Amino acid sequence: MRGLPGGPVDVLELEATMHAVEHACSLIRMHASPLEAEQLLVFLSKSPMPYQSCRFILENSQLPNARFQAASAIGDAARREWGVLTDENKRNLILYCLHYATKHASASDAYVQVKVSAVAAQLLKRGWLEFAESEKMEILCQVKQAVLGAHGVDAQVAGISFLESLVSEFSPSTSTALGLPREFHEQCHLSFELTCLKEFYCWAKDAAISLTDKIVSCNASLNEDKICSSAMRLMFQILNWNFRESTVPPNLSNFIPNAFSAGIRHEATLLKKFERTLVQPGLSWRELLISSGQIAWVLNLYATLRQKHSADVIWLDSPLAVSTRELILQLCSLTGTVFPSDNGHAQINHLLQILSSIMQWIEPPEVVIKAIRLGRSESEFIDGCHALLSIATLTTPLLFDNLLLSLRPFGTIHFLSILTSDVVKADVVNHDEEETWTAEALDVLLETWNVIFGTSDGDKNLISAEGRAVSAKLFNNIVESYLEAAAATAYDEDDDAEHFVASVSKRDERLESYAAIARAAAESTIPFLINVFSQRISHLNQIIGKSDPTRILEELYWILLMIGHVLTDAGEGETALIPETLKAGFPNFLEEAQHPVVVISWSIIDFSRQSLDPETRAAYFSPRLMEAVVWFLARWVDTYLMPVDGTKVPISSASDSEKHGSQSSQRILLNFAGEHKQGEMVLDIIARICINALTSYPGEKELQALTCQKLLVALVRRRNVCSRLLSMDSWLDLARAFSNERSLFSLNPRLQRSLAENLVCAASSFKDAEASNQYVRDLIGPMTSYLAEMSARNDLKDIAQLPDAMYMANCLLERLIGAARATQPRTQKAVFDVCVAVMNPLITLLEAYKNQPAVVYLIIKFTVDFVDGQVTFLNAKDTSVLVSFCLQLLQIYSSQNIGKLSLSHSYVLLGGAQVEDYKDLLALLQLLTNLCSKELIDFSPDEPGSPDIAEVIFVGLHIVSPLISFDLLKFPKLSSCYFRLISHMLEVYPEKVFMLTKDAFAQVIASLDFGIQHQDVDAVDMCLRAINALASFLYRDKTVGREGLVARTVDSKGSNGKLQENISRHFLRLLLQLILFEDFRVDLTGSAADALLPLIL
Repeated sequence: MRGLPGGPVDVLELEATMHAVEHACSLIRMHASPLEAEQLLVFLSKSPMPYQSCRFILENSQLPNARFQAASAIGDAARREWGVLTDENKRNLILYCLHYATKHASASDAYVQVKVSAVAAQLLKRGWLEFAESEKMEILCQVKQAVLGAHGVDAQVAGISFLESLVSEFSPSTSTALGLPREFHEQCHLSFELTCLKEFYCWAKDAAISLTDKIVSCNASLNEDKICSSAMRLMFQILNWNFRESTVPPNLSNFIPNAFSAGIRHEATLLKKFERTLVQPGLSWRELLISSGQIAWVLNLYATLRQKHSADVIWLDSPLAVSTRELILQLCSLTGTVFPSDNGHAQINHLLQILSSIMQWIEPPEVVIKAIRLGRSESEFIDGCHALLSIATLTTPLLFDNLLLSLRPFGTIHFLSILTSDVVKADVVNHDEEETWTAEALDVLLETWNVIFGTSDGDKNLISAEGRAVSAKLFNNIVESYLEAAAATAYDEDDDAEHFVASVSKRDERLESYAAIARAAAESTIPFLINVFSQRISHLNQIIGKSDPTRILEELYWILLMIGHVLTDAGEGETALIPETLKAGFPNFLEEAQHPVVVISWSIIDFSRQSLDPETRAAYFSPRLMEAVVWFLARWVDTYLMPVDGTKVPISSASDSEKHGSQSSQRILLNFAGEHKQGEMVLDIIARICINALTSYPGEKELQALTCQKLLVALVRRRNVCSRLLSMDSWLDLARAFSNERSLFSLNPRLQRSLAENLVCAASSFKDAEASNQYVRDLIGPMTSYLAEMSARNDLKDIAQLPDAMYMANCLLERLIGAARATQPRTQKAVFDVCVAVMNPLITLLEAYKNQPAVVYLIIKFTVDFVDGQVTFLNAKDTSVLVSFCLQLLQIYSSQNIGKLSLSHSYVLLGGAQVEDYKDLLALLQLLTNLCSKELIDFSPDEPGSPDIAEVIFVGLHIVSPLISFDLLKFPKLSSCYFRLISHMLEVYPEKVFMLTKDAFAQVIASLDFGIQHQDVDAVDMCLRAINALASFLYRDKTVGREGLVARTVDSKGSNGKLQENISRHFLRLLLQLILFEDFRVDLTGSAADALLPLIL
């Protein structure tokens, strides 16, 4: 076994190693003794110079998994021992892997050969910058001969497989972690692109061309068909490369725009949503891709094979068909300097050539969709949709529309409209959950529309009048398709009732895309929506009391969703604005009463107002319809009700409006529901609708959640709206019902939190600070009084466990959490005063409900949010009150739970049981973290009597730490919070460690010991920073002659058993052990070096 590194071999020892590896693989296959199997495989992988053993296993073992593990071990060992291997050793390892993969290319266990090829690719990359060019060429020449068929079919398969692995390895996004700096990967990437990439593409092309005649004439063997598909796949992979040499934008100095060339988009963005990229290989590839006719060859080959296999329904999913289409799609995304500077003519001809071919895949849409439903594969159809998306990305809307006119009597947008309409019709009636092709195709087509309308930036001149007309027709067809599906499923009681949407987020994403289509032709689509809505309302009024309105109500549900998306944007996390396309879309409407957006808005608000009448509400305002009403109103309020912009835009005279139609339309939209018009009336209606939604629909959680978490949030978000709201009787009725009545306690406890938060948030909109505080006291005071009375009862232990009492306690605690979260500077004092009154009652309730984890958690959670909202505002006296309450809560919780969180429970959790049982520990750590912010944010000088926050936090850690076992620290959220707090305290207050008790000090050191062995990189990094801070403090103490912490010792475990050593020696030994003898991660080098320096000094 000469040629591979390693000393003399003993056959018996090699056989023993092989049997051990085979035994480990058998254990893994039988799911028995995974720890033993892992130890055996790790032993092989980490053994010094295991190459002879691995070679023996590869050539003699009958278990494919054993051979796979041997190949993996060769790669691991070679990367680890690269520095001690000779150049000859390195080349021999690469060549051995290549020869092995070639020799066994026809074996049934192909994954083993793929792994061996991947190892060869990894090792070649590892030595890429150090091998001489002649050495690299020696290896690659052998590969070239194999790829071109000089050594037979099996060798050809192996050669292409190796090139696929090599291209993947040199691409930074898919490369193996070699433990080397990023610069190494970047240099390899650029060198490989310049010297090899185009050459490999030519090899793959030549290999495919050499088999084309056989494949077309159906004389090719199975392996030859496989070679051709692999070559196509390799060509696709190469074109998927992130080309660096082509990042320079094309020279447009001689660019002369014309009707077509002006439509090429040189700044086109990546198609990241569908994991496709633009292909920009640069000038050096022009001859190969553009001038040689290679693209025409690929298109003709696929068209010929497609025609030959037209009767074979499964051929479209064959490897050759799939890989060829992938290559065509990649060629479709070709752009940049690979095309000559000829005013875009070459690129336009290229796009026309591909468009002509892919039209055969998707035309006529109705016929193709019908064939798919009868059993034909959908993959080609979906790829055709992707091709349209790529073309739309590379062209302006006008050019995209004109491309098809040279091939058909209609434009591309016209065809896209028909295609989308047919897919929508197929999707809304698709009841089979396993058939998702319609949804996939629709996603791609809608993204194409988003690209078209997104690049127009609201400029209608970039889309032809015919394009806008077909867009309007498409949207109308979409609405009608959805309404038909809604009516057909209105009586379904299972999940099929919403078969055409996967989830709320997916539904909204779809509707947003439909809205973009509608806005492109808003002058037609919004009047259409007005007509559809009014027809359904008219029909509903005719049949009410005479026949079942369920179908009409379901249709209205979807109409409201459609209209809401057309009129408004989501605005999540952003200020909601009126869509620009609507502002500029109605230049001919100069009167507010005739403006389509105004008409449809007042129509829906007038319809919604009818829900305030009890009889009408009972007749046809079902909970589901009310959900749509509330959802629409929330979006509409955010966008149109008293907009801030509206107060700044003066109303122009009629003559000005005639001259500036679009400006007039904008003023109308900004003012029709403004403060000085009908805004207040609408606001009062919506507030009363909120009350009805919360009180008249008991048990309807979705409706109540939309009301509390969407509509009420919209009402209190803007101060100019909220200040008007606070003066209205309807809002005061809601506040009184919240504080003094029991009707709202029927809401889900979690919704109590949202409701309280919204009601308290509104207080900041009072102009007078005292009015704000009085409002908060009136709102929260009754709740705190109830809790105080409840905690003072002599029979508390008996009544506390009653269901009604427990439910009431949950609701009130949720309300307190909401109020605490709504704390703002103006209301901080009132919230603090009211909540201070409930501190002692909460301590009493904590003891009474010690066996009710849900209540305990809510008490802790309230404390966390209360501290978070208050701590930065408090003076010394109030801070002392707050800190005293927190420490008392921590002590009581610890005394109640010490020992309950046992290791046995931890192991159960590690097996997948209820991780939520530990959320109270997370909350307690968050409480201590929030207390830290007092020191970080409050820069005012310490007042007499101010508590030492650092000491308080260390005391809190001492109380909480015994509850947190090392097994619990394996949970990411808990460990992250814990180590972040420990790290912060030691970095900011290292001197306080000296004052800790012996037990508390031992807990901190033990935590750091465990943390630097943690699997999570962030946890280890935080612990290293903490050790650095502690060691630096010790070094400063030592330099000035202070003993104290320097003299402290800790218990440690050394090679000779237990020992005692000082802190510096303890951590120095642990860090050196970690860096030198364990699996140390390179990205922690900086933090480890920072920690080592003060330990060594």
